[in-house]
Amino acid sequence: MNAPTARQLPLQGLKVLELGQLIAGPFATKLLGEFGADVIKIEPPGTGDPLRKWRMIEDGTSLWWHVQTRNKRSVALDLRSQEGQALVRQLIAEADVVVENFRPGTLDSWGLGWEALSTLNPRLIMVHISGYGQTGPYRDKPGFGVIGEAMGGLRYLTGQQGEPSVRVGVSIGDSLSALYAVIGTLLALQERSRSGLGQEIDVALYESVFAMMESLLPEFDASGQVRQPSGSALPGITPSNAYRCQGGDYVLIAGNGDSIFKRLMSVIGRDDLGNDPALAHNDGRSQQADMIDAAIQAWTEERPRDAILPALDDARVPAGYPYTAEDIAFDPHYLAREMIQTFNRPNGKALKVPGVLPKLSATPGRLGNGGPALGQHTDDVLDELGIDHDTRAKLRQAGII
Repeated sequence: MNAPTARQLPLQGLKVLELGQLIAGPFATKLLGEFGADVIKIEPPGTGDPLRKWRMIEDGTSLWWHVQTRNKRSVALDLRSQEGQALVRQLIAEADVVVENFRPGTLDSWGLGWEALSTLNPRLIMVHISGYGQTGPYRDKPGFGVIGEAMGGLRYLTGQQGEPSVRVGVSIGDSLSALYAVIGTLLALQERSRSGLGQEIDVALYESVFAMMESLLPEFDASGQVRQPSGSALPGITPSNAYRCQGGDYVLIAGNGDSIFKRLMSVIGRDDLGNDPALAHNDGRSQQADMIDAAIQAWTEERPRDAILPALDDARVPAGYPYTAEDIAFDPHYLAREMIQTFNRPNGKALKVPGVLPKLSATPGRLGNGGPALGQHTDDVLDELGIDHDTRAKLRQAGII
């Protein structure tokens, strides 16, 4: 990926202050930073963001850290101290956006709530990400992504009916919330360009998940039907499932388009089903989903995966298989699309990381370097505020920075 110059980055000149940790807030600011925003990440001195110690650790730092915190500047600053709060106010006075994911009310208790900060900086856009939002009876409850996924309706649908639900293997609730936070930020920036005023953005984890639940609620409201877990199938959309192959592998086949279904039935030697008027459209097929899945399964289980996929590709039937990390790392399409990028860590070792999304033709984002060391940019940022060396030394001695 060609590294764009600063002039080519669409968010160049935008100053973002990150007052969050772990996943949702930092993921949102990562996206902003990839497109040119100057993201200043505030971390507690001594310990830093807990994500530094999450999942696989190498040389004392999480490998995840090098993805989540690229293109950011780290400032080690004690937000619980009055001196630290005063420094943050100075930063906010010059900031465009603040992203925070503390429990609602926490920043207010530190004198860093919306009322105080918007008075200080009327152009400020303040993004709140929390489990349940800034209002409502659950406002003060602690909420992590997995709880948002459960309350939002996703967790109930994952797994097999009659068995305990399973979680998606990544923190999808946090990541969805981060995307909504970025969308809200861009909308607020557009409005500010007209009015000159900032505003608050309130993102709740459970709502970000709930917004993805398609027709779950209207189906219940209209019929009283509670959608149930369905394993690898997609209820009401047929055929779309995982099918066992010879040798124990699985393929995913999405033959739910009307013309695609006919081509799929031709490939598996079931033109009788492909030409059946009762199965010509999805509503009819969904009433016979078990029968159709059984016909496809009878075909796949007699063939290895490597024979099935080319046959379906030739017939223009969407098909694939569950990729592992190894599959992704060496897949030619990932590589051609520059979604596998490499940078050198401070220890000199190369590390593969995901590329930047979305892909803009004229102003693409930047990969940047890995995550900064704790407090790596404290002196630089405070120097920009006019805090002299002696004052910084006293703040450091007192444990404020």
